[in-house]
Amino acid sequence: MNMFKRYAGIVWMLVSPLSIWFLLQTAISEINKKPGIDTKIQWGVFIIIFIPIGIGLLFFGYYALKGED
Repeated sequence: MNMFKRYAGIVWMLVSPLSIWFLLQTAISEINKKPGIDTKIQWGVFIIIFIPIGIGLLFFGYYALKGED
């Protein structure tokens, strides 16, 4: 089970920056398609909420890789 947690930690550490990158690329694309203030506010809120979640996934993966409980 410990090896599974370590492998899962590696996966979480890889998923975290990829998800943040995908979020930012999608936000930039959507804002460029429709540059209204409502679109900017909507994606600004998404970014403010989901970037800390992505950083939390990175920490979660780090501690899983170290094998801490």
